[in-house]
Amino acid sequence: MNRVSTVVSTKWLADKLSAGLKDIRILDGSWYLPSMKRNTAEEYRQKHIPEAVFFSIDECSDTSSNLDHMLPESSFFEKYVGGLGVNNQTHVVVYDSNETFGLFSAQRVWWTFRAFGHEKVSVLDGGLAKWCSEGRSVTSDATKVSSEIFKANFCSSSVKSFKDIENNIEVMKLFQLLDARPAGRFNGTAPEPRAEIKPGHIPGAINIPFMNIMDPEKKIVKTKEELVSLFEGAGVDLERPIVVSCGSGVTACCLALAAHICGLRDVPVYDGAWTEWFLKAKPDQKVNCPKD
Repeated sequence: MNRVSTVVSTKWLADKLSAGLKDIRILDGSWYLPSMKRNTAEEYRQKHIPEAVFFSIDECSDTSSNLDHMLPESSFFEKYVGGLGVNNQTHVVVYDSNETFGLFSAQRVWWTFRAFGHEKVSVLDGGLAKWCSEGRSVTSDATKVSSEIFKANFCSSSVKSFKDIENNIEVMKLFQLLDARPAGRFNGTAPEPRAEIKPGHIPGAINIPFMNIMDPEKKIVKTKEELVSLFEGAGVDLERPIVVSCGSGVTACCLALAAHICGLRDVPVYDGAWTEWFLKAKPDQKVNCPKD
């Protein structure tokens, strides 16, 4: 399988659209916290990049879990993305519609494809917001696709479980755990977006808020040099293994994406994230977590 760029520009995608999207499938992977009360499927229907198809992070998940959008079984993923017109030769380009950061959920779709063995996947830098700011065309026309056959090759090392994190804290100490949530939630001074979950963090975790991987002015992903500086400035050793986490496994993938750009081929995600940790961990395993 030929390597593709981790991040592609809006100009690159516009040129591909003009030339005809041979072996490329554009996916709108927009997702927001439930508290935002945004219907991303309806927003997609109203406005999307031409030829894009909607990828639902919530639908393409393990619906039997009590945790949000955990990875589905391989057979489900195969059927879901095959229905979007994706096969094993397709170059998938995914974006989201976040206006504030330029990247919020597309990277979760990027990581999910990679977890199921599909490396021909890229994130559109700056997303729909940058695309629109440049005056590029959008449409409300439905994108018609033919179903394809996709065969998954799940990489179990892409995902860490509650037990993996617990063992790393208590016994193994094999990897550095990075938490992508905003500092207030990490430090226990700002509320979690899920009412039943209190803020705080896992012992030993390093906080790198997900939005810090983006250039705040241009709202595109920072350069490799800037990302290396970001990690090193937070005390992360890029020569040692890294695992990433957040609230429910979405923004953690921003750090996985950034680490990938820095040369770390595949960074595992703790998919249950802080939500699972808060529900399962012993009280002394929750740092800065309010007691009341």
